[in-house]
Amino acid sequence: MLTRALDACDAKLRDMTKTLAVAVADPQRPGQESADKLHEHGEAALLLARLLAEAAAARHLLSIFANRSAELQKLSHYAAAQVVLNLRAALVLQGAAFCGGIEELQLAPEWTAAVVAASAPAVVEALAPWLLQGGASQPSAYALSHDHEEVRALFRDFGDERVAPVAEDLHRHDRVIPESLFSAYAEIGALAITVPDTYGGQFIDHRSMALATEELSRASLGGGGSVITRSEICAKALLKGGTEAQKRHWLPRIASGKEVVAVAVTEPGAGSDVAALRATAKKVAGGYLLSGEKTWCTFAGRASLLLVLARTGSADSKAKGLTLFLAPKAAVIPPADDHTFAWDNPRGGRVSGTAIPTVGYRGMHSFTVFFEDFFVADDQRIGQEGEGFALQMAGFAGGRIQTAARACGVMEAAFRAAVRYAQDRTVFGRTLASLPVARRKLCDMAARIALSRQMTYAVCDAMDEGRGHGDASLVKLLACKDAESVTREAMQLHGGMGYSEEFAVSRYWQDARVLSIFEGAEEVLAILVIARAAVRDVLAARA
Repeated sequence: MLTRALDACDAKLRDMTKTLAVAVADPQRPGQESADKLHEHGEAALLLARLLAEAAAARHLLSIFANRSAELQKLSHYAAAQVVLNLRAALVLQGAAFCGGIEELQLAPEWTAAVVAASAPAVVEALAPWLLQGGASQPSAYALSHDHEEVRALFRDFGDERVAPVAEDLHRHDRVIPESLFSAYAEIGALAITVPDTYGGQFIDHRSMALATEELSRASLGGGGSVITRSEICAKALLKGGTEAQKRHWLPRIASGKEVVAVAVTEPGAGSDVAALRATAKKVAGGYLLSGEKTWCTFAGRASLLLVLARTGSADSKAKGLTLFLAPKAAVIPPADDHTFAWDNPRGGRVSGTAIPTVGYRGMHSFTVFFEDFFVADDQRIGQEGEGFALQMAGFAGGRIQTAARACGVMEAAFRAAVRYAQDRTVFGRTLASLPVARRKLCDMAARIALSRQMTYAVCDAMDEGRGHGDASLVKLLACKDAESVTREAMQLHGGMGYSEEFAVSRYWQDARVLSIFEGAEEVLAILVIARAAVRDVLAARA
């Protein structure tokens, strides 16, 4: 019956997509949307994108857990019921305002009964002992093959033994990853996992990369989970647009950790609107001179290789005028001043940077970087002039699935902390874990984690087949928003101690907040990527 209820949700989502498509259609260009109208209906697009993500995740979770333990089946049914109830509530509250109106979700009585039964207090009471015994964090809850479980175990143990012990120090004192730890990342293959073995790497598949990222993020987002992402973005760009000589030179060095990568794309006036970038690459004999300001360049001080997107075309050339470059520089090795750097290029020009103070996501530092006539040779350009935007977006698809995995790791850390605290804390003569409100919160958290985690793995598998790039945005939207909710609830269960710095749960909450911002801000992904793609399919079919 839950599947039938989800069928009804999918039908309603199709109606919503068609309604939005009509509202944003460009009368001058049959089969296409109007960008201005899409922005005007941004609230509707945001709602639609979130509901599409939840519905897709619920259906997948039901399928994955269908033949698992009774507890996992109950959890998947609980999660799916919450998705149905969320859609129904959203339409009750916002349906009338959705592009001129959309009818509420109607379910057959027996479907409604199934939804209510799956989320009833009795289900919470049945799941609570299993959750409190760590059932949702056992290997069976990840639903992995033997080989993938071995990958997860490798990075789980490394995260627990090497990363977690320094996580609080990195965060509280805003330090950068110790060189000994970064060397250990290279030794364990955390960087090689992004590069095919043809070029000296140890790439297995996207799910293995996500598992490594998830487990390292559980130990520390800034000090562990984000180490892989920049290498993967650069490797994907090289694999898609690099020459064979570039691949054979740079990829083995990235895989071994000899080259540490930072990505220089965002600018103060051009964040989500990448096509509005202003940093320039002026053609000169033998190469280009990079000039301009970049911001949010994570690990740029320690990095020895900057992946830079700059404008080679005219000021009004938008995305077609962007080109991608590799800009080598000297690395700033701790214990040097890791909050600033400056390097004079022997071949001409200068690059400098200053770390941006942040409320969380510490361990790598994010820099504002200035290029001053910084010379890069012709053979350091990736692809042809004007191909940079497409190459960068190919890299970002991998970055988004990595970010979804990072969100899953942070959620898992917060959930485990909440379970421990709920069992230890006594209030009004009872343990916190015995109270119905606390048990409901734990069920909600476990359901959200399961939805995001299994959807992340599914998109990884699709990317192995050359699909799933659009779904990477879908699961990134879902997981990162839920990370804020899960870490908030974990903090809430800790009460006043959750707001103190004595418990790591406050770090999880601070770290989670950045996830919906970087690698594609939530609103941009929802409106300009997910909703736009959905309405384009409708408009194209009508045309």
